[in-house]
Amino acid sequence: MEKRHRIFIAINLPDDIKRELIKYQEKFKNKFIFTGEDGENFDLAKWTIKDNLHITLEFLGYLTDQEIADTCKITKEIAKNHESFSIDLNKIEYGPTNKPLPNMVWASGEKSKEISLLKNNLQESLLKSVNFKPESREFTPHITLARLKEWQLKAVDPEERPEISENINLIFTVESIEVMESVMKKGGPHYEILESCEFKM
Repeated sequence: MEKRHRIFIAINLPDDIKRELIKYQEKFKNKFIFTGEDGENFDLAKWTIKDNLHITLEFLGYLTDQEIADTCKITKEIAKNHESFSIDLNKIEYGPTNKPLPNMVWASGEKSKEISLLKNNLQESLLKSVNFKPESREFTPHITLARLKEWQLKAVDPEERPEISENINLIFTVESIEVMESVMKKGGPHYEILESCEFKM
């Protein structure tokens, strides 16, 4: 059976933005430590490491080598037709917001015509060569700061759940998008850039 790779298209973040997001993680971490009925402490959240902080534009799933080659070619062509734009991260909150019991902590940003057009162009072009299921919900740029452990989350009284809602102001310029592979390693997933696709100058 042909090996498949877990592939997504991402906006990677400048290092200074990552450092600021790590500071917010540190601020909230203690809120997610709870004591169980056995008296042992447990962490309700698994925090994203600095190197893995990114915005996922499109998750493509498990692709063959040929599909990856097609994805890289198509993504480069799409990027050449777009200009750089800014993303304004303005809030830390629970997500996805359409779930009755959100299971992540997000840094979310302003929707924009530029990022919506870019995402739509990628979907339309990639669907001609790659078999994947596009998201149906409206896209809001977001960075996963933590994933909540669902079975432990259900054991916590809803009234004890930490309040997470903070306005932030982090702005950065996007000049490229990357085709990424998620490789599972001993310490968790490691994200590798397969192709960096720069926007037109």
